[in-house]
Parts: sequence; C-alpha cells; structure tokens
Amino acid sequence: MSASASSPPPDDPRLQRLWAPWRLDYVVRAASEPRPECFICHGLAANDDPAHLIACRTATAVVVLNKYPYNNGHLLIAPQAHKAHPRDLTQDETLDVQQTLTRLIDVIDGLMQPDGYNIGVNLGRVAGAGLPGHLHWHLVPRWNGDTNFMPILGEAKVIVQSLDSLLELLRERLQ
Repeated sequence: MSASASSPPPDDPRLQRLWAPWRLDYVVRAASEPRPECFICHGLAANDDPAHLIACRTATAVVVLNKYPYNNGHLLIAPQAHKAHPRDLTQDETLDVQQTLTRLIDVIDGLMQPDGYNIGVNLGRVAGAGLPGHLHWHLVPRWNGDTNFMPILGEAKVIVQSLDSLLELLRERLQ
C-alpha cells in the first residue's frame, strides 16, 4: 500500500484533531460497566435451539444466527464453552470450530450461492465485539452488488430473508 493510500501519520499537520474531553467519562464508565448476559451461553442452557436462533451444535461448537445481521446468512460460530480468547481453546475446540466454519461455508454455498464471504473475529470490545467474553467467528456471505445506495443514502440495510426462514433451511441441511 502506498503512503498516499493510507491514513496520514499522527504528526502530519494535515490531520485534523477533534477534541472531545467530555467523552472521557463515557470511556471510563464503559470500561467499568457490568457486561450483559452471554446470549450464546443463555441459548445453550435453555434447550430451545430455534427460539435462540441456534442452527446446530457439534461436540464442542455451536452455530447461531446473528440476530442483527450485516447481510443475509450472517452466522456466528463459537465454542460451546464460554472462553474469551483463541489461546483459551483446547485443540479439540479449535479443530471443531474451524471444521464447523468450513462446513457452514459449504452449506451456505449450496443454499445461497454467495460470491464470497467475510470471515473474522472481533477480539475485545474495542475491536467491535458486542459479546467480548465469548469468542465467536462471524461468517457473512457476500454477493456482487449487495452494497447499494440504501446504506449510504437511506441509512438502512435490506435483508432479503427472515431469520426464521434461514434457520429452518440451515437446520434441515445440518441434521
């Protein structure tokens, strides 16, 4: 990547600084607030998988539909054990999560024929983890043209399939 395509260095005089010292209270408070209950653990304990958008369970992993998807088919693949970091996983958990992720790519390929995927982990709250205590991988199918004017001008994302419909299709394929 060329220097012109990246962000300016912090000492660059062209870099505009916005000072917002009143935000310090929010940053300090956010770090000390109690974490919400883990929805993955809650769903696993409830034994009502469809109600908690659980598509499947393996020996040590679980697949959950994202309740607030970035795109149609957005899934979360997690270890069943409440662990916060990849280094906390056993070898069996690591292998199971990765094999489950690969299996789900094949299933989504067959169901939805996406043109690609975004796959990743948000490790820690500041990295975007809405559930920082329970490690999980995001699997987000992508299609050519799935980004259009709606998010830019309408500040809205169109999801073309209901969670219930997707859950039913996934559960059929994963059994």
